[in-house]
Amino acid sequence: MLRTERPGDMLPVYELVAAAFGRTDEATLVNQLRECGAAVVTMLEEEEFEFMGHLMLSPITINGVEGPWLGLAPVAVHPAWQGQGIGSGLIRAALDTALEMDWHAVVVLGDPTYYRRFGFRPASDFGLHSIYDVPADSFMAMELQPGSLANLSGEVLYHPLFDQVAE
Repeated sequence: MLRTERPGDMLPVYELVAAAFGRTDEATLVNQLRECGAAVVTMLEEEEFEFMGHLMLSPITINGVEGPWLGLAPVAVHPAWQGQGIGSGLIRAALDTALEMDWHAVVVLGDPTYYRRFGFRPASDFGLHSIYDVPADSFMAMELQPGSLANLSGEVLYHPLFDQVAE
């Protein structure tokens, strides 16, 4: 069952995200983003009370300006359930939800081959760049509303809590 996160899900989500990443940094980040109100979209895949995958979208800024833009991170699928399309289902549902909520664009940092299938393109195509030292093609963007990134360019920042996650 694909659904949005509920208040009672905090501990199982923490455990799921920690298992998916093999450490607790990202799980702590999810809790902190939720606690400070920065968790705009949270999606969860569960089957008979077993949590299989989780995803979060939170606001970003472009050149220090807040706008109708989101960052997709983290995406977590429990190791026992990876490779079965759970992450893809979460991403598609989250993008649909963000569009329904009138968000205009989403950025993601990840595997270009994987994220292109959802419509992401190099962020540099939109004149956007990340502050993180990553390959340029790994930082991608997607307009949920056509033209929403037109006439924008510059530095994209995720919520400051992301800076606390160890590399």
